[in-house]
Amino acid sequence: MKRTRLDAYRMRHDIDSIWLARPENFAWLTGGSNVVDRAGELGVAAAGYDGHEVIVITDNIEAGRLAEEELSGERVLTYDWYSSSLADAVASYVEGRAAADFRVPDARYVDISALRQPLTEGDIETYRELGRDTAEVVEEVCRDLKPTSTERAVAADLRGGLADRGIDSPVSLVGGAKRARGYRHYTPTTKKLGKYALVSVTARRDGLHASCTRTVAFNPPDWLESRHEAAMHVETAALGATRQVGRAGGKARDVFEAIQEAYREVSYPREWKHHHQGGAAGFRGREWIATPWHDGEVTLPMAYAWNPTVEGAKSEDTVLVGDDIEVLTTTDNWPTETVSVEGLQLERPTILELD
Repeated sequence: MKRTRLDAYRMRHDIDSIWLARPENFAWLTGGSNVVDRAGELGVAAAGYDGHEVIVITDNIEAGRLAEEELSGERVLTYDWYSSSLADAVASYVEGRAAADFRVPDARYVDISALRQPLTEGDIETYRELGRDTAEVVEEVCRDLKPTSTERAVAADLRGGLADRGIDSPVSLVGGAKRARGYRHYTPTTKKLGKYALVSVTARRDGLHASCTRTVAFNPPDWLESRHEAAMHVETAALGATRQVGRAGGKARDVFEAIQEAYREVSYPREWKHHHQGGAAGFRGREWIATPWHDGEVTLPMAYAWNPTVEGAKSEDTVLVGDDIEVLTTTDNWPTETVSVEGLQLERPTILELD
């Protein structure tokens, strides 16, 4: 399936080979990781496809490890780390018209993000495992929270629990009662949780990303339940609109119209202006983020992570949208409530109240 998409792209753009070194593209094509420095935009290897085979080029530091631990039989070509760069090594190997997702001499620069959508059957099975594992870790950590827990300590537990399952955590947000209400991105501090907490993660394994948020309360403020219900309503509306728009071949902006309408329905017409609402998920945390003008295609089947907020409340899961709507980040072991919006009924996580 993925090679078929690349073949069509090569023919359409009259190129012989495509070389991918951005981590999201390398993982999409090979199923492995080329990341050593997580702060870098490029990995340590490039995967190329010429219509016949996938070839990986990397330096002599990484070749053995990638072949044994990250790849599944792809041919690996090696250059000495001190004699060349990845871009120059690719340039010296390729023949004919080449394209790459990074700067390679004499190669055309390409953006293949659209080829990563929709998900393949293999991606979906991998996603289901990631989603469940992510939710299990988040919910296990949440059940052990106390009002005196610090945000940073909780974030450390999240990262550690995910790492034990081979999951990286590009985003780990923990907001106690004061900061969760004050900020939409509650990056963890040494402050204690207090009356309630929002716990949010974006987790990555096998190149795929899963995001979810859970709310835990000890002595919740009076407004928390109603705002959480409002956020659940908007998220459910977004998912229903995603399926409808995807079937019609529409755009992200079409879903965003439904999100704006849902906020009006719950009497928070301006809340969408205070935080992005999410969008398609996959080999990036968000393949695209919807706006009132975004023309990203809504494809099916695809993962979507909508994350509406209502000042101190948030509802978020990663959901597979196709003919059916399947929540990926779920354990079936968290209190839920059935939310109904325009014919769609969906179980959404409610607030876990702890003593």
